[in-house]
Amino acid sequence: MKNLNVLFITTSHDQLGATNHKTGVWLEELATPYYVFKDAGAAITIASPKGGQVPLDPKSEEPDSVTPSAERFKKDHEGIQQLSASLKIKDVKADDFDLAFLPGGHGPMWDLADNTELKELLENFYKQNKPIGSVCHGVAGLVSLRKPNGDPMIKGKKLTSFTNSEEELVGLTNVVPFLLETELLDLGADYRKGDDFAPFAQQDGLIFTGQNPASSDLVASAMLKSFKD
Repeated sequence: MKNLNVLFITTSHDQLGATNHKTGVWLEELATPYYVFKDAGAAITIASPKGGQVPLDPKSEEPDSVTPSAERFKKDHEGIQQLSASLKIKDVKADDFDLAFLPGGHGPMWDLADNTELKELLENFYKQNKPIGSVCHGVAGLVSLRKPNGDPMIKGKKLTSFTNSEEELVGLTNVVPFLLETELLDLGADYRKGDDFAPFAQQDGLIFTGQNPASSDLVASAMLKSFKD
């Protein structure tokens, strides 16, 4: 297997609606896939809507949320440097990468769900038959994608995301701009889900999705395996 060029696409959004609380990328959903790919020899690039410093959700750095890969990332000078100097989405091209991965955290619900630059970029990945992976609220980055005939790209696709019941359990049903599960169903996705906060992932062709932070390894490992098969 050749060494892969992997593009991570993260949020730049750090405000949790009108709550005065911070959000951003969920560290586990970035760190675990980062090392799945990096430890396999991949070159990793990070891009975000605004470029520069990528915000981390403070709750994802609390002891109960920090996984071994998250702990490893916090001590990884190269990773921290990449996170502080992300490229702008408008400055990257699908031609230069083998796959795209969108980690979650609540931030993507505000700045990736209706982002014209991301839409163009990911539609080009899809046209070039390159896999797109996302986990949790990162799946919000797929809702604006369209096929050449105008249909939602995810119409009829088996996929998952952070669920309405999980959103209710974290108390943010009335904070997020929309409910991701509901939106995906409205777009015609063949929506699947597992138990709340348990590992659960789906693959449909080039689209790989995970339900929640516990699913990030499943998604990244499945994407990596697709290049080995």
